[in-house]
Amino acid sequence: MSFQTHTVTPEQNQIRIDKLLSEINPDRSRSQIQTWIAEGYVEVNERQVKANYKCEEGDVIEWQIPEVKALEITAENIPLDIMYEDSDLLVVNKPRGMVVHPSAGHGSGTLVNALLYHCNDLSGINGVERPGIVHRLDKDTSGLLVVAKHDQAHIGLSEQFANREVERKYIALVHGEIPHETGIIDAPIGRDPKNRQRMAVVDNGKSAVTNFHVLKHFPDYSFIECKLETGRTHQIRVHMRYIGYPLVGDPLYGPRKTIDLGGQALHAKKVSFTHPITGKWLEFESAIPTYFSDALKIIEKMY
Repeated sequence: MSFQTHTVTPEQNQIRIDKLLSEINPDRSRSQIQTWIAEGYVEVNERQVKANYKCEEGDVIEWQIPEVKALEITAENIPLDIMYEDSDLLVVNKPRGMVVHPSAGHGSGTLVNALLYHCNDLSGINGVERPGIVHRLDKDTSGLLVVAKHDQAHIGLSEQFANREVERKYIALVHGEIPHETGIIDAPIGRDPKNRQRMAVVDNGKSAVTNFHVLKHFPDYSFIECKLETGRTHQIRVHMRYIGYPLVGDPLYGPRKTIDLGGQALHAKKVSFTHPITGKWLEFESAIPTYFSDALKIIEKMY
C-alpha cells in the first residue's frame, strides 16, 4: 500500500479535499477519492476529515492508496445484447430483471458476472463488485448502459456524467392522463425518512431535474419520454410519483392497483456521449422491448 503526502499551497486554499486529491491523482476518479476518505485512508494534519473538508494553506495531507483486491466474482456465460464495443468501452442493452452488480441476495446472474465472462479488461475504479460500471439501472429498468474497459475511460465517462454532458432519454408508462405536453420536474431527491428502502423528494436532498414530454395520451394513462439532467437513484420513478403520475407496474412507488408487469414500465431508450479517448460524439438507441410494447397494447385495448 503506497503512502503519499502533500502540503496545501496558497493557491489551493479552500478547495475541497476530494477535489484537490482528484487533481493531484489525475488517474483516479473523484468518487474513488471519496471512498478513500470514507474508509479512513486520508488524513489532514493527522486527523480524518470528510470529503467536503475545505483545505487551508499549510495543511499536511497524508493518504494511502489501497491495494487493488483480487476479483472474486465468478464470470458467467450469460448472453449480452452489446450495441457497441471497442478497446475502451461497451454499450450494453440490459434486459429487465437483470441486476447490474452483485450485492446481498444477488451474488450471481448479474450484468457484472456476464461482463467478466465477455471481457477481462474492465475498469477497477468502482471496486471489486462493480468493475467497469460507470452508472447503473434498476433491476427492472431495461435499456442502455455504458461500461468502461479501463480506468482512463472510466474517469472520462464519470466526469461527463458529473458535468451533465451525457444525454439520456427514457420512455415510461405512467398512471393518469397528463393534461399538458411537456414539463420539467426540479425537485431534490434523498432517502425517504419514513421508508429507508425508498427515495423521496426531500428538502435536504440532492439536486434532481427531469424533463418530460407526452408521446401519447390515454384517458387514464400517459406514454412519456423523459430526459435526465441528473442521475439520482430512482429519479424518474420518484419524480413522476411526486407530481401524481406514478409509473405503471412500479412495486415501490406505484399504486397497488396497476397493470402487473413484474416491475416498472421504464426503458433507457437512448444514450449519447463523447468517447472518452477519441473525442468522437456517439449516440445509441434501442428498440422498445417486448414487455413494454405488450403493456402499451393492453392499455390501447382498454379504449
